[in-house]
Amino acid sequence: MGGLDSVGPMKAQGTADLIADLLRERILDGVLAAGEQINEVHLAARLEMSRGPVREAVQRLVQEGLLTSVRNRGTSVVQLGIEDIADVYRARLAVEREAARVVFTGDHVRLAAALERVLGDMRVALDNRVWADVSRADLTFHQTIVDAAGSRRMSKMFGTLVVETLLCIHKFENIYDPPDIILDHHRRLADLLRAGDLDDYLREIDWHLQNSVQTISAADPAP
Repeated sequence: MGGLDSVGPMKAQGTADLIADLLRERILDGVLAAGEQINEVHLAARLEMSRGPVREAVQRLVQEGLLTSVRNRGTSVVQLGIEDIADVYRARLAVEREAARVVFTGDHVRLAAALERVLGDMRVALDNRVWADVSRADLTFHQTIVDAAGSRRMSKMFGTLVVETLLCIHKFENIYDPPDIILDHHRRLADLLRAGDLDDYLREIDWHLQNSVQTISAADPAP
């Protein structure tokens, strides 16, 4: 069963929430690959759980867009095409631009200082070539800015987009720019935030996200 064999028995308190968290982690880490079938009977046996909470967890991830369920064909890990990826980044751009307009009216200098810690984590991950940690630092950087806008709904929307972005990144390996370029892009965003230069920040975030789509699209092996 591939990635499902990486899971083991859960304790009695393992609920649908815990099962969903486990599956989500396996999907985002790439252990459960795009297109891999999710057999609820096999999964319940591996977890030593009844099928009820397993079914609930699976349906939750279907609603989140991490799994897809097709009648008479079962449930599998979602596969994103280039159009899906472009749409994810288009939605991210809308959210991040609006969040920027809000945070630039607040204490953007303090926010820029907070981002320095994230940039430090990114530097370590880049030096060690741990690309999963690079991805997390990258998305934490952007999530921190969105969260600073103080909109619960905006943060929730962006949280879903973060998950889909990780799926986009996992679709293609080794798509990142050279380490110094990655760090420079994010540092420039932090510097513009610190300086309070909204117009240049918006231009930079436009380029940053559009460049990501172009990079991923160029890595697509499809003709």
